[in-house]
Amino acid sequence: MFENLRYINTLMNEAVEKDSIAGGSVMVIHKGETVYQDHFGYADRASGKKMDGDNLFRLFSLTKPITAAAAMLLLERGKIELRYPLKWFLPTFENPQVLDENGLRPADRDITLGDLLTMTSGISYPGGTPSGMKMGEVWGRQSDAYEKGGKQLSTRDLVLEMGKVPLAFTPGAKWEYGASADVMAAVIETVSGMKYSEFLKKEFFEPLGMNDTGFYIPEEKYHRLATPYVQTPEGNAVYTNHDLCITDYKTPPAFESGGAGLVSTIEDYSKFVKMLMGRGSLGGVRILGRKTVELMASDCLTDMQRASLEWDSMLGQGYGNFMRVLQSPAAAGINGSVGEYGWDGMLGCYFCIDPKEDLAFLYFVQQAYTGCTDFTRRLQNVVWGALD
Repeated sequence: MFENLRYINTLMNEAVEKDSIAGGSVMVIHKGETVYQDHFGYADRASGKKMDGDNLFRLFSLTKPITAAAAMLLLERGKIELRYPLKWFLPTFENPQVLDENGLRPADRDITLGDLLTMTSGISYPGGTPSGMKMGEVWGRQSDAYEKGGKQLSTRDLVLEMGKVPLAFTPGAKWEYGASADVMAAVIETVSGMKYSEFLKKEFFEPLGMNDTGFYIPEEKYHRLATPYVQTPEGNAVYTNHDLCITDYKTPPAFESGGAGLVSTIEDYSKFVKMLMGRGSLGGVRILGRKTVELMASDCLTDMQRASLEWDSMLGQGYGNFMRVLQSPAAAGINGSVGEYGWDGMLGCYFCIDPKEDLAFLYFVQQAYTGCTDFTRRLQNVVWGALD
């Protein structure tokens, strides 16, 4: 059935030859089995080190679906409820204020845990809005502490500082990508009584055999970390920024970012994907319940909130639980099924799952500011086009 997946090789080899990417890995899973896996180009172009299945990738926002799954686990154990106010777990989020071009004013209501999972909380990432600039000051202090060897705040303590920043809008008013997943990680720490890394290791990584996934890389594995790149006017160059308070992964970080902090291999991450495809179970190990996975994979936005999904990569999509959910294949420009879901990261790592076809696609690269691009969609169209 999948002989036409050979066109992936053509596209990937062309991208490497043009230096659009230094290298990358692609995997296709059908009915729980890996039916295609290959690696292209270089993990490090300067040294000539080839990309292979052992390479470690900075997941960045591909961390977010794992954080959503962690929240779903607490939900199905009765530890949290999506309507619960955030202030019950993180007190600095009490009495939220909104700061926008009209000035500072009280928010119309509290933030709920459901608002976090749908990115409708009003909690900003650092950016150019009035709220985003205030948030940038908080994240900037953490980054400065790392750069200067000072004391960095823990996950919970940094998020408590975020709670002192005014929101970009009243919770529930619209969708806007922000730091909600980082806040959710602090909620999970509060509820579980465990560091976020310890919770993920116990509940997900050890049961699924994800032995190469975590917030830092042991010294003996560090050589496996693929080099990140960014397109510049002079060509594709090594990317050296430390975005979103992410460090160099050489030691356990103080701030374990639920939105961007994990590293993994494509093989490890595929185990998480296969668990979701298995409706919460993989290899006889149940992580989540079937109905919980259905909730996790659903579009949770109202029509009003969905109207603010203005990114090119969100055309034809809904959103819920830190993932896009396909609503209109024609508008999205892909040949998948309604209900397909997944996400991507700032350095280009991407996955999606089509429950109707029992099909998943993973594309892992380390190319800054790529995420879901036209090239990603072209690869994905090859995959779905290979179905009989």
